Amino acid sequence: MTTAPPARRAARALGLMLGFGADAVFADPRRGHPVAGMGTVAGRIEGVVYRDNRWAGVVFVGGCLASVLTIAEPLSRVAGPGAVASTAAATWTVLGGTGLTRVATAVADALDRDDVAAARELIPSLCGRDPESLDRAGIIRATVESVAENTSDATVAPLVWGAVAGVRGLVVYRMINTLDAMVGHRTPRYERFGWAAARLDDVANLIPARLAGAIVVVVGGRPGDAVAAWRRDARAHPSPNAGVVESSFAGALGIGLGGTTVYRHRVEERPRLGTGPAPDVADLRRAITLSRRVQTLAVVLAATAAAARGARRPRRTTT
Repeated sequence: MTTAPPARRAARALGLMLGFGADAVFADPRRGHPVAGMGTVAGRIEGVVYRDNRWAGVVFVGGCLASVLTIAEPLSRVAGPGAVASTAAATWTVLGGTGLTRVATAVADALDRDDVAAARELIPSLCGRDPESLDRAGIIRATVESVAENTSDATVAPLVWGAVAGVRGLVVYRMINTLDAMVGHRTPRYERFGWAAARLDDVANLIPARLAGAIVVVVGGRPGDAVAAWRRDARAHPSPNAGVVESSFAGALGIGLGGTTVYRHRVEERPRLGTGPAPDVADLRRAITLSRRVQTLAVVLAATAAAARGARRPRRTTT
């Protein structure tokens, strides 16, 4: 088996840590965000290849991934200090954990001021639900569920793929996640065309979501309840991955999630996750704290895995 050189493994690990630190300090770039550029490229490709069938969606996904790989491939071959810098820049670009917790905190602050209208205006930055359908309790529930799901999608998953495949893994994962957000909806336009993007996103998040759930069990303070909610409730969720993270959060926080969920194009009845009461603002703040803990342990694990991945084991000698 070909092994990664120690210097490259160390550069990848250090780059992940530095990129995570940049996200913690600066959050998302305010102007010219590369992920927005991914969306622009994807939108142009969609305009060319869109047809109301699954095969067109497969072509769309393939074209979008090929477009980002043309950028990621040269960066992935950089050596020395440049490898650290390119990995750090890519990590900062694709992570969204700090932006997530800042918006969620702004929602909590608005609700503490009894400014429901201001809190409602922040909801589109967190999820695709119809903000006008949400009262105070609905805003809190939507925010907690978004914090849980996006802790995995916006931080744990990119770090996992960064540890596995460096810059390529970081950039490709973010494009997959962006495509799911753009077209992975059950709407008349995207029911068939968005199928490939939605299924690929499910696959890409399969392991990261379960790692996120396991970290919640470790750092959430109520490991038995988190495990019980995960085992009992996760499979009832329509998403094979969001259910894992949301249920483990619910158990760790001692709250209940789920219920009627209104999107602009449909209404879903989400299963109950956890056995506690509906969350209040204090629970939302605890969810934000838990998210930060999960993110921090995730980057430590990812950097450790990146540094160790592919290391050659000494061969046993026989006499």
